[in-house]
Amino acid sequence: MTNKNNKKPNDKNSKKDVGLADDNLLAKVINLTKRRGFVFPSADIYGGFRSAYDFGPVGVLLLRNVKETWWYSMVQTRDEVVGLDASILSPPAIWEASGHLENFTDPLVDCKACGVRHRHDQLEDKDTCPDCGKKGEMTEPRQFNLMFKTSAGPVADSGADVYLRPETAQGMFINYGLVANASRKKPPFGIAQIGKSFRNEITPGNFIFRTREFEQMEMEYFVPPEESPKWHKYWCEERLNWYINLGIPKDMLQLREHGPDERSHYSDATSDVEFKYPWGWGELEGIANRTDFDLSQHAKHSGKKLEHLDSETGEKYIPHVIEPAAGATRAMMAFLIAAYDEEEVKGEKRTVLRLDWRLAPYKAAVLPLSKKPELSKKAKEVLELLQPLYMVDFDETQSIGKRYRRQDELGTPFCITVDFESLDDDAVTVRDRDSMEQDRVTTKDLVKYLAEHLKNQ
Repeated sequence: MTNKNNKKPNDKNSKKDVGLADDNLLAKVINLTKRRGFVFPSADIYGGFRSAYDFGPVGVLLLRNVKETWWYSMVQTRDEVVGLDASILSPPAIWEASGHLENFTDPLVDCKACGVRHRHDQLEDKDTCPDCGKKGEMTEPRQFNLMFKTSAGPVADSGADVYLRPETAQGMFINYGLVANASRKKPPFGIAQIGKSFRNEITPGNFIFRTREFEQMEMEYFVPPEESPKWHKYWCEERLNWYINLGIPKDMLQLREHGPDERSHYSDATSDVEFKYPWGWGELEGIANRTDFDLSQHAKHSGKKLEHLDSETGEKYIPHVIEPAAGATRAMMAFLIAAYDEEEVKGEKRTVLRLDWRLAPYKAAVLPLSKKPELSKKAKEVLELLQPLYMVDFDETQSIGKRYRRQDELGTPFCITVDFESLDDDAVTVRDRDSMEQDRVTTKDLVKYLAEHLKNQ
């Protein structure tokens, strides 16, 4: 087996040419995700539903691993951060206090010639339609609120208006006092949440990069006001390193500070972790210093005190908030793009997802060499040995070579082949995804072998 400490093709300091120079990379990734069961167009049998996607049998595992890895680093391994799962539906009062009803808008223009709608701030030539090329046919910009509104109860009138949340953050702000009291936490401490958000985007696109329904991984970190610059810098570095630690090469990431003209109305400082997508640099995660804006606004509008009393100094203050906000689906997309690789093996092209083992949908695949009943029985015994510990795939269809290639495309770190010799020596052949080298391992040592080699993958 290859020494796992040696430099691999997915070394974190660089990316092979396929990841940065291949103009067809996005198309290749989209094709692979549909073909192998990562992501499907929603309502595909009805022609699809724009900007909505379903996560298939493999994709749901990858997305779950992204979220669990985030939770592990942000909550499980910290004693000052707790979790929350707030409601998706909420009354207008929350969004009036937060400023979303007034400020959560995009400038919208329509082309009078072809009828296509565009975001005004994203047009290079404000007077020319990028779709039909007509000049002087654009309408005046008008503000378009991005929130989805619906009705609660049997009567659809203005008193029954509710909103689908456009972010998970407000649920953590309105529960700040309850969480602080229940968990007995004091600043600095955080509230973390993973959940669905909904935005009526004017120009969704680039696969799952920008969609109207998406999943967020957010944490609100409440700190003494004078400490907010220090903690903002800390979380910028912490979040950048999280992506690097999970296998995205450093040259595909950068930290960019927002200028005063692009910061949100509540922000004192915002930086983006940006990823080099096939179309260029784009936001992967935002880290904002939201000051005391949100807690102050909710205190004002609700009439409830949302301040902290320092028991040692007797000082009362409204905490400032540092917010690392990431999209789970957007992170999944970045991991897929960074992991995608192609190479030539014995004159044939091999496509492989070099995913970090913590993200890989399956940690191993059990492959009986043939469908012979005695081999299938032995392979099922190996499968049952591993299933309580890992997500494991089982495949006994097609040649062993084709099954290896399928698992390479799924990002499975190890393939475990059960052959006729296994019936005599109670051993299996373990193949490494990246090096393609193989080891013979007895079944009694298999669990220990995988535990050691996955951590070094």
